[in-house]
Amino acid sequence: MSSPASGLKTDLSSLSSSLGIPLDGELYQLALTHRSFAYEHGGIAHNERLEFLGDSVLGQAVTVMLYTNNPELDEGDLAKRRASLVSTIALAEVARGIGLGDYIRLGNGEELTGGRNKDSILADTVEALFGAAYLTAGPQVANDLVLRLIEPLLENPERFGAAMDPKTSLQEAAAKLGDAVPVYSVEADGPDHARVFTATVVVGEFVTATGSGTSKKHAEMAAALSAWAILSENA
Repeated sequence: MSSPASGLKTDLSSLSSSLGIPLDGELYQLALTHRSFAYEHGGIAHNERLEFLGDSVLGQAVTVMLYTNNPELDEGDLAKRRASLVSTIALAEVARGIGLGDYIRLGNGEELTGGRNKDSILADTVEALFGAAYLTAGPQVANDLVLRLIEPLLENPERFGAAMDPKTSLQEAAAKLGDAVPVYSVEADGPDHARVFTATVVVGEFVTATGSGTSKKHAEMAAALSAWAILSENA
């Protein structure tokens, strides 16, 4: 069931199926509640405390998985891989893969500025779901949920370098195409305290991609990673 005004999906059955856990109970509704929605509805609770918890759940699950599965890697390489897998860009990719944006309760301002597709909001909501899973079903279920969503990212080992430094990775991929050079443009929207930047990168006639973030740098990185993924897929 969707709200005609916002496109918000309120029936969580499809999302529950994608996550592999039942989404019953108030904590999951809380995990899907952005602070902008809470502010516009009388200051009700929002998902930032769950996000705080979920960040730790995510970090521990990924750290143990990488340590256990990669005995040949030193601490530095393990740290780089972990940073890549728990990054805002990676979590936003996970969120888009399960259509999470459709279920996030947003305020009108965020709705109008494309909040359902903002990397930061998507990533934060994923972490909030991890926190809700930990509190409602226990650490093992939460750990399994993290790995179920994150481990598919490991299928493309090149993503580690790209996710850590997407602008350099895109430049290298563009160089292989000849004289193509990535060209960036950035626009900013919203009030000063909640500025959102949207970057567009064009690589010759090969690809145009966009990305958003809370800073010009993050927006360009998101756009670069998206463009890199398209070029790599078509290579």
